[in-house]
Amino acid sequence: MSDFDLDLGAVEQRMDEGDTDREGRVVLGVLNGTTPPAEWVETIEDGSVLVLSIDGDLNELAAGFAREVKEIGGELVHFRAFLIVTPPGIDIDTDRL
Repeated sequence: MSDFDLDLGAVEQRMDEGDTDREGRVVLGVLNGTTPPAEWVETIEDGSVLVLSIDGDLNELAAGFAREVKEIGGELVHFRAFLIVTPPGIDIDTDRL
């Protein structure tokens, strides 16, 4: 087991607070090429964070939206088998990795 500590209660609470408003959600999904890149960008533009399980070649799968996310000020980080994508104003802190 890893020493990675994830507070799922806090994540659920944060998700519940955003039920009436798309802004501030954490969206879980699978990056496998079936979702149009524009849909991922729209989700980020709405202020949501993406946590995508990578199913395939990351470079190919993210090519359709990665540059646009960066251009609008978002961030992308590959962590283990996931791609974390945040909207502008939400930084991904990797200092503890």
